[in-house]
Amino acid sequence: MEDEELLPIGVFAARSRLSAKALRLYDRLGLLAPAHVDGATGYRYYRAGQVERARLVALLRRLDMPLAGIAEVVAAPDGDTAAGLLAAYWADVEQRFAGQRTLAAYLRGQLSGRSSEMGESFAVETVEVPAQVVITETRHTLADELPAWIGASLGRLEAAARECGGVTGAPFVVYHAEVSLESDGPAQACVPVADEAAARTWAERHGRPWETQVHVEPARTLAYTRIRKAQVANPQIMAAFEAVERWIAGQEGLSYDGPCREVYFADWDAAGPEDPVCDVAFPVRRSDD
Repeated sequence: MEDEELLPIGVFAARSRLSAKALRLYDRLGLLAPAHVDGATGYRYYRAGQVERARLVALLRRLDMPLAGIAEVVAAPDGDTAAGLLAAYWADVEQRFAGQRTLAAYLRGQLSGRSSEMGESFAVETVEVPAQVVITETRHTLADELPAWIGASLGRLEAAARECGGVTGAPFVVYHAEVSLESDGPAQACVPVADEAAARTWAERHGRPWETQVHVEPARTLAYTRIRKAQVANPQIMAAFEAVERWIAGQEGLSYDGPCREVYFADWDAAGPEDPVCDVAFPVRRSDD
């Protein structure tokens, strides 16, 4: 060991702007291993050339990048790959922050007692939906995982429907309990199909009983409001649900007749941000029904 080429952990910590505690943690995680560990004392030594990598780790931590993400960046084979990983992470941060900013504005309006512009823009109507055979997939999922699960689940069920006489109506997602960052539902993805017997055969062959089922959805009256693709996110979609709830509360003799749902009647991939894609709905019934 050539002492002049190595730096004790305290000196290296000062140069890299990381604490000795952080350096030990990053060593355990494989982010920044010391160049040499004294077998007798356990003291860690680093080469001066490791300072740049150590500072990169410190700066990425200031961006609140998770340790797993930092590990990907520092292990990237070249600078372009590393920069691409950072760009993807930061795009996610900005998207999340934009959503939080919109949600904060919405909550400020609610807390101050002022009417929300989002809530005032939703027109509510009713529609009669006939009974239909549906093939379903049920999952306990948190809000941050929900969009990906909905897309994947409806995709699987629509593929299954091709073996069951085809899709006969708009796919929809039923929420049997709240889905949030703390509550995991469950949510149930549903696709109407033509052939009940074929659907039951498919579910028995491919599905797990506690996740994939077939049943007859009864005829229902839905109170709904139609939203654009850009509104299928919080807080806009939350405001849409609340608008329908307020409308129901204001209708004499009208009551809930089942859990709320989202009905996806348009091609999601082909739709633009301002295209209508989804009905936010509650089943309802009148007291004289």
